[in-house]
Amino acid sequence: MSKKKKDEPVAQEETEEIIEETPVEDVEIIDEEVKDVSAEVSAKAEALAKEEEPLRLQLMRLQADFDNFRKRQVRERAEWIIRANEDLFMELLPVLDHYEMGLKSAEDQQTDSSITEGFKLVYTQLLDLLGKHNVTPVDAIDEAFNPHVHEALTHMPSDKPTGTVIEQVRRGYMLGDKLLRAAQVVVSSGQPEEKS
Repeated sequence: MSKKKKDEPVAQEETEEIIEETPVEDVEIIDEEVKDVSAEVSAKAEALAKEEEPLRLQLMRLQADFDNFRKRQVRERAEWIIRANEDLFMELLPVLDHYEMGLKSAEDQQTDSSITEGFKLVYTQLLDLLGKHNVTPVDAIDEAFNPHVHEALTHMPSDKPTGTVIEQVRRGYMLGDKLLRAAQVVVSSGQPEEKS
């Protein structure tokens, strides 16, 4: 046969001739061989499916582990950034305290108002910068003493009710919902006792 004849599809008439010429025994043998091959293919497919199932489960576990690892890395990176910022703010707060004391001293000494105003603008910019990074001051004067955000230095008699903050020695700061530094305060012990 030539190559052209091999590639050409077998015509309907030729197929019918081959079927008519093939003895019945041969058809039965061919049918059994097809069934055997079909059963063999089915068995191999089942074996492959059984082999594939553990690999599929392993792949799913690996994907879940990688997803958890990625989420943990993102969370840890955010915590590192917050911790680094917290350390920086803790070092910056004493400088801010000294700046406040200098401003108060300049006002007490009645320094030139233009100089004082210039320093107040810089101080406001510092507070705005801290506020932009979620650092907020804790103002305590005339507030009820709260041991979670205030550090009592002493108690003094005053006209204010007992447990009220009457003076703030050092301002406290919060970083988001977390206390960065407690406010140092003087707390009222109530009305002074009169000596008879």
